[in-house]
Amino acid sequence: MKQRYDPHRHHRRSMRLRGYDYSRAGVYFVTICTYQRECLLGEVVDGRVRLNACGQLVAEAWSWLSQRYRYVELDAWLVVPNHLHGMLVITDVDAPNRRGDSRIAPTPNAPPRRKTLGRLIGAFKTVSAKHINALRDTCGAHVWQRGYYDRVVRNKPELRAIRQYIRQNPGHWPDDPENPSQLVQG
Repeated sequence: MKQRYDPHRHHRRSMRLRGYDYSRAGVYFVTICTYQRECLLGEVVDGRVRLNACGQLVAEAWSWLSQRYRYVELDAWLVVPNHLHGMLVITDVDAPNRRGDSRIAPTPNAPPRRKTLGRLIGAFKTVSAKHINALRDTCGAHVWQRGYYDRVVRNKPELRAIRQYIRQNPGHWPDDPENPSQLVQG
């Protein structure tokens, strides 16, 4: 028997702010998890992160964002065994010492175009997955979960709290909800 198409079958509820321009200048806190929460990036020992080669590639790819896109700065960030926490800052000012945007041809008198937060995260995932798969000889294998968590940072106290959360995250690894040992077996 042929099943009927259901447009809501794979619908995921968006956590994005309705009507918000995610290319707008601001500070964004993101958490990006590895596929199936696999501890692919290293380990936490005595409250300190020890990145393996894959984790180092992720750190390099995250840093690459601020080198590649003039309007991107990085605030506090951390790679842990199966996810990355980071604050990405989209600025109003294009830093003159950075390279231009990918796939955007310069045109006279055109306003600068920026990628949205989602497109920036997509670029990070693509670059890091390509390098990790080359290292592991697993061409095309999933490295990251489909989506990511984001939060628009709204004020200085929230910014300070998120920075502290990122700094203290390795010490909380045994209780971290992203730690696979915390998943309830069903």
